[in-house]
Amino acid sequence: MTAWLFLVLAAGFEIVFALAMKASEGFSRLVPSLLTLVAGGISVVFLTMAMKSMPISLAYPAWTAMGTLGAVILGAALFGEPLGLGKILATAALVGGVAGLQISS
Repeated sequence: MTAWLFLVLAAGFEIVFALAMKASEGFSRLVPSLLTLVAGGISVVFLTMAMKSMPISLAYPAWTAMGTLGAVILGAALFGEPLGLGKILATAALVGGVAGLQISS
């Protein structure tokens, strides 16, 4: 269970990383740029901790799926990015694929 907690924390920081990277406007804004670097580093640290007891074939895809899901939802909410049917279906397929990996592990 601890591995999943580390993985969720890693994904949360991955989402912060992605949102801060967008807000940094190409690393032209100092605070979002620094937040990008810090959140990305913390995310990788937590992912590494999760991988101590979790197979990479599950941990890495789950991390990217959670990060993608958060970035898609918050990108739409915070940055007004379009959230069409295609994007929703593709995101659902990604989450379904990770669920399949968990079931088959």
